[in-house]
Amino acid sequence: MLKDIAPKARQGGVKRARTLRRTMSLPEVLLWTALRSRPHGLKFRKQHPSGPYTLDFYCSDARLVIEVDGEAHSRGDRPIRDVRRDAWLAEYGIATLRVPAANILDDLDAVLRGVIAAARSRLPLHHPAVPDGPPPRDKLGED
Repeated sequence: MLKDIAPKARQGGVKRARTLRRTMSLPEVLLWTALRSRPHGLKFRKQHPSGPYTLDFYCSDARLVIEVDGEAHSRGDRPIRDVRRDAWLAEYGIATLRVPAANILDDLDAVLRGVIAAARSRLPLHHPAVPDGPPPRDKLGED
């Protein structure tokens, strides 16, 4: 498992995330039901607090956020806030995948395949060496 690079939650963020975990929308519940089984060995967290935000779903190894966007995300200043939030996360090397809630309700399997493909494409080729672990094979004179 890679080091979690997501910024720590700000004051009150954990409490807010706990509340959001109890009041998830139907599309979020459906997607979480599929993601909680760790598809392809990918671990996701739901309603993960990070900085001033709460991320719908977060895969630390892939450094990927999955946001379920309902119709409210297209109204008012919400699109601008979403762009600002995505840019803030990108500064920390975290990508955001936005999934319309209607797509989850229409075809959960297709959405899940897309989420898994996006996460797997962001995984490193190998995990970094453990500190104070054994040296690489070529340093030992082995092939």
